[in-house]
Amino acid sequence: MHVAADPGQRYKVSEVLRDASAAGLSVCRTWAFGDGGDRALQISPGSYDERVFQALDFVISEANKHGIRLILSFVNNYNDFGGRRQYAQWARNAGAHVNSDDDFYTHPTIQGYYKDHIRRVVTRFNTITRISYRDDPTIMAWELMNEPRCQADYSGRTVNEWTQEMASFVKSLDRKHLLEIGMEGFYGDTMPEKKQLNPGYQVGTDFIGSNLLRDVDFATIHAYPDQWLSGKDDKAQLVFMQRWMSSHWEDSRTILKKPLVIAEFGKSSRDPGYSLSARDDYMSNVYRITYGFARSGGTMSGSLIWQLMAQGMDSYDDGYAVVLGRNPSTTAIMSRQAHAMSALSHLLAGADDAHSHARGQAHPRLMNHPHPSRRALLHHAKQHGHHHSPSLL
Repeated sequence: MHVAADPGQRYKVSEVLRDASAAGLSVCRTWAFGDGGDRALQISPGSYDERVFQALDFVISEANKHGIRLILSFVNNYNDFGGRRQYAQWARNAGAHVNSDDDFYTHPTIQGYYKDHIRRVVTRFNTITRISYRDDPTIMAWELMNEPRCQADYSGRTVNEWTQEMASFVKSLDRKHLLEIGMEGFYGDTMPEKKQLNPGYQVGTDFIGSNLLRDVDFATIHAYPDQWLSGKDDKAQLVFMQRWMSSHWEDSRTILKKPLVIAEFGKSSRDPGYSLSARDDYMSNVYRITYGFARSGGTMSGSLIWQLMAQGMDSYDDGYAVVLGRNPSTTAIMSRQAHAMSALSHLLAGADDAHSHARGQAHPRLMNHPHPSRRALLHHAKQHGHHHSPSLL
C-alpha cells in the first residue's frame, strides 16, 4: 500500500504479485495500516487519505488478478508506519492521560480509535473491484496486530483480554473472513512450563491462552532465531527453530485444535557471516519441517517468508528482502515448496472428501473440527460465503 500510494510506483506491486504467482505462491500478508507520517492511510483518528486507501484498493485488486489471497493486518506493534506509539500520542493530543504505549491495550480512548480503524477498513468499498472488503474473497484473513507485545504485563493476560474484545469486535462486523492475532508464539502463564521454550525472555503474550479464544480461527508464529539467539551459530539457531516449530505444531494439534501458520521467518543479510547459500539452507530446512508436519494431515498450513520485494525497493529492505528472480536458487526453493504443498493440499482434500462421503457427513465448522487443517480453512471460508480456497502459503 505504501508503495502503491505513488501511482508511478504501482508497477512494483504488480511485479511482486505476478512473480509470486508464477512461483506458485498463494498467500501474501501485508499491512492495512499507515498511522501518521509519510503517505499515511490514517492521518489522524478517523481522518483518512483517500489516495492511500485507493492504493490499498489497488493492492487487493492486483492480488485478485494474480490469484493471491491476502492476510491484512490492522496495526503495528512497532513504530514503523505509526503503530501503537502513534495511537498513544493521538490520545495524549486529545487530552487523555496515557502512561505508556502499552496503554494501547487498555485505554478506552485508544481502544475507540483502534475499533474505528477496524470498522473503516473492514467496511471499505473497493473503488476498483466494486466489492466491500468484508465481502471480498481475495482477503483470506484479518490480523489484529503485527507482533503484539506488552512490557507492562509479562503474564500475557492484558493482551489476552484485548484479543478477546477486539476479535469479537471484528467478528461483529465480518463473519465471512478468518481472523488471527499476529503473534510470534511466545508462551505465557496459561502453561508456564512451556516458557522454557521461549528464546530466553518474555514479551507479554500468551500463545496458548490467546489462541484458545473462540473468535480466533487459526494460530500464527514467527521465527527469527538470528535475532533472538544472535550470539549462537547457525546450527544452534536451527535446533531452536526445529523445537519452536515442533512445539507449536503439537500445541495446535492437541490443545488449540486449530490450524497453524508460520507467518514470518527469514534470515537477515546483515547477520555476521551471512551468505546466500546459508539463507537457502535455512529456508530449505524450514520448508522441509513445514512439509513434514503438513503431510501428517494435521494442523500445519504453511509458511510465509519475510519479505518479498520487487527490484528498486531497497529503501524498504530490513535485511530480509527476497527479490524473486534476483537469486534463482532462492526462487527455485520457494517454488518447489509451493508446488509440493499445493499437491499435498489436493491429496489431503481428496482424502477428506472421501472420508466425509463414507460417513455421510458434511465437514464441520473450523472451530469444531477435531483436527483442523488446510482443508478446515477452506471449509470455514466456504461456509462463510467464500468460494476460493485459502490454499497453502
